[in-house]
Amino acid sequence: MSISKEVKLASINQQTAIKESKMKVTTPNLIRWAGLSAVVAGTIFAAIQPIHPPDVIASVTTSAFIIITSFKTIMSIFGLFGIAGLYARQVEKTGWLGLAGYLLLTIFYAVQMCFSFAEPTILPLLVPVAPTFVESVMGMSSGAGGPMNLGAFAVVFHILPVLYLLGLLLFGIATFRAHILPRWAAILLASSGPLAIIMSQLPHQIARFAAVPMGIALIWLGFALFFERREQVS
Repeated sequence: MSISKEVKLASINQQTAIKESKMKVTTPNLIRWAGLSAVVAGTIFAAIQPIHPPDVIASVTTSAFIIITSFKTIMSIFGLFGIAGLYARQVEKTGWLGLAGYLLLTIFYAVQMCFSFAEPTILPLLVPVAPTFVESVMGMSSGAGGPMNLGAFAVVFHILPVLYLLGLLLFGIATFRAHILPRWAAILLASSGPLAIIMSQLPHQIARFAAVPMGIALIWLGFALFFERREQVS
């Protein structure tokens, strides 16, 4: 083989190695992209609150209800990945408190995703054939109650706020103590739970705004994770 061919072959091999190194999936890269996922989840969570249709049966067949509840499903998917990345970045510092908060929020997003998926895909189809059921589901969401006993369906639904509140509180405190991500964002995240309890005494459409601080905190933490210097993540 001539020297020119050897040089050309070495150049091709070097370019291939560079491309493979850029395409290689690494833990730091996954954690950084999980930060962007948290930003998406927080943005959707905060943005849909002011425009969410009232939780009444008349809203179920509207385009606004179907679109917004579909975004809630997307939010849950990105939230699962985002919380996993936030926890993975500080897993060695958060201890059992961080693990408990992470598990609670993970279960919350997983169950919430099931309810959110049913809202735009199943409930509109049931309005003409089972309006009592749909009315009861909407009453369950708004806290107004409904004419039908939903049994275990309602029990699981009412467990979600507990998972949400405890998860935010524990994960926020653990993040604050870890000294890795912004501590003010951790304070905002932890305080979102107690704030939601206080605002739950207000009318439902106003109480929705208690989700905005949590969304902002998630956006803040997600951006901090995404733009963190790579050598620090490594």
